[in-house]
This record gives sequence, C-alpha cells and structure tokens, in this order.
Amino acid sequence: MPAPHRIEADYLIETAYDPRRAAEAMAGEQSSGTFVAIPGETPELKERSAARIEALELLGTVDEPSLPGAGHPQGGVIQRARVTLSWPLDNLGPSLPNLLATVAGNLFELKQFSGLRLLDIRLPQAFAQAYGGPKFGIEGTRRLAGIEGRPIIGTIVKPSVGFGPTETAELVKLLAEAGIDFIKDDELQSDGPQCPFEDRARAVMRVINDHADRTGKKVMFAFNITGEIDQMRRRHDLVQELGGTCVMASLNSVGLVGMIELGRFTQLPLHAHRNGWGYLSRAPMLGWSYVAWQKIWRLAGADHMHVNGLSNKFSEADDSVIASARECLTPLFDDKPCIAMPVFSSGQSAKQAPGTYAALGTADLIFAAGGGIMAHPDGPAAGVASLRQAWEAAITDVPLADYARDHSALARALETYAA
Repeated sequence: MPAPHRIEADYLIETAYDPRRAAEAMAGEQSSGTFVAIPGETPELKERSAARIEALELLGTVDEPSLPGAGHPQGGVIQRARVTLSWPLDNLGPSLPNLLATVAGNLFELKQFSGLRLLDIRLPQAFAQAYGGPKFGIEGTRRLAGIEGRPIIGTIVKPSVGFGPTETAELVKLLAEAGIDFIKDDELQSDGPQCPFEDRARAVMRVINDHADRTGKKVMFAFNITGEIDQMRRRHDLVQELGGTCVMASLNSVGLVGMIELGRFTQLPLHAHRNGWGYLSRAPMLGWSYVAWQKIWRLAGADHMHVNGLSNKFSEADDSVIASARECLTPLFDDKPCIAMPVFSSGQSAKQAPGTYAALGTADLIFAAGGGIMAHPDGPAAGVASLRQAWEAAITDVPLADYARDHSALARALETYAA
C-alpha cells in the first residue's frame, strides 16, 4: 500500500526523450506544473501538491515508436521504462471521478511519449471509507443462486437481439428446466421497442418464479438495466419488486458516476459487463491494464466482473485472462477486500474447465457458456450437465477423458467441441 495520504500509479512508458525528464513532464502535467515555470508554483506549493517520481526502471530500447504523433529529438533513442508516480491525497480527496483525471488524464497525449499504459494503482484507506464496494460479492451471489462448492454455471440470451418478451421467457423456461444456475441479458438488449424492459422483466420473472415454486431453485437472471440514472433506478426497482436477484450494467456505457450511483442504491448484485474493453486495452503500449481498471469498478460496487475466458473468441491471451480473474479475487484493502466474482465467458465449453481451475485455483467464478450449452447434440440439459461434469472432473483432478467414460453428457460435449 502507498503512504497513508498518497496515491500511487505504475506506468509503462515509451519515449525518445530522457526517461526521467519525460516522467517529470507526466508528474507536472498531472499535478501542479505546466509546460513552463509559472510564478505561483512556489517551492512550498510543489512540496505540498506536486506529483513525485517514486521509481523509474529502464526496460530496454525499441526501433520504432509504437504510436504516432510523439516528439523525437535528434539522436533520441526510443526507450521503454516502468515509472511509479505518487500524488498527495489532498490534491483531490477520495474521489474516484477525480482519481481518473489524475492518474489517466492528459498524460496520454503528451508529446514526450510514443507509448504510455497504466499498469496498476494503489489507493489510501480513505477510498475504502468513501465507497461501499460490492454489496454481495461471492458469498452473497452464492447465497442467492443457491450454489456452493462449484462454479455458477451460466449462459447468455441468444440471439443477442431479435426476441421479444415472450420468446425470451420461453428460452428462459427451457434453460431453467435444463438446470441452469444463471442467465444474463446480452449487453445489446436493454429497452428497445421490440423488447421493452418492463414487458421482458415481467415475462421472464413469471417463468423464473414458477420454476422456483415447483423446484425450490430460483435461477439468477442478470437483467440489463443500462441507461440513464433514473432509468436504471426504475428498472432496478422493478426487478426487485418482481423477485429478481441480479441486475447488469455496461460499465463503459453508464460511466463511472453512473456505476457509483447504481452501487449506492442497488439492493441486488451488480453484474458488471466490460464491453468496449478492447479500445482501452488492445494496443499494448496505450491505455489500461485490467489490473488497474477493475479496481475502480469494484470500489464503485461491482459484484461480478467479466474477465473473458480461456481459448476465447477474442484477442486476449490466456495468461492475461487468468491474471485478470486473480486480481478480482485479490483484496483491495486489508479490512475491506471488495472481492468481485470473476465471470468467464466467450467461446467457453466443457473443455476449458480443467485449465481454468488449474490456473485460477478456485471455483469461485461464474462460468458462462452460450454454444457450450445450446449447441450440445443432446440439448441444453445435457449441455448444462456437461459443464457440471467437467468442473467435477477439474476439481477432483481427474482428466476429462477419464471422467467422460462414465458421464455421457461430458463425452458428447468433448466430441462436439473437440476442435
């Protein structure tokens, strides 16, 4: 942890300037300085308010700049370095919106840099006191879903859009009868004229409540309430009134202030979707590391955080996925962990269970599969069974092929998803 009254951030930088001078430009731009000395920036003010360079580690050189538009002094060698800056908490107070302006503001545009990526942040205890963090996390999610000792097996309403309320409810009925634990709206489905939120929520919860009355198991459905703050409040209240147990919001759509407010008024677990994450992260020398990014949303109140999945359909490597999931399970503060449940999704099926468990070392996750359930040759119930069987094998350290000999749903899944 940083000093009690300082904020720290780690960066990967690339620059053709002297790395320390470049880091000084970052520190000045993001605190008391500007591009020239000004009369008001006295030594006393700098001592009180200026950002400090806490560490600078040179990492090597590159032949070409990673990003366009950077300055390149004559004869300048392009170097990469890891830099740690710190700021006094008194500059901004324990404010997440103003934290973003401080650690991830204009510094990305400085001409000294042909690459700049925020790797991690460490926050003083004042932030733990100012923000509630997850209200449910792993324990509360498991309690509401009625699942212990294994991952929560989930899926997504597909097709993403196109179904109306009745068709959505019919799919939910099929999945509930198949034994699913968790279902979520696709992030593209919220409150369009073809599928109004209120009509969809009422139709879906009618099915879920009927199933719970008959079987004793209430499927957790994450309704996408993404919208303006008043809309999200009304949608949340409707889901709660209907007996729902989860709501979902797209983080990059509702923004930080929207998520903070949602975290304050919600009485249900918050399923945080990261759609749009690629534009913040995909360029390796620009943007954010998930290690830093997810801390902001956990403090704001996210109970579940998407982390992609192994062998996924996107561009993210497996080691990055696991690192992201581990960070969601790593305490933010000693006395306020703010643990969020990682959500694995994107091209998942029975075959990824052993690798996921071996790398993560815990079953505290939501494992969401679309085709991995719906495309099973024996139907959705067999698809759900195959995932449970795969995780039973993973947790008991039995190879999938061996476990499949006595579990037909898993055997058929491995044949189907062998490629």
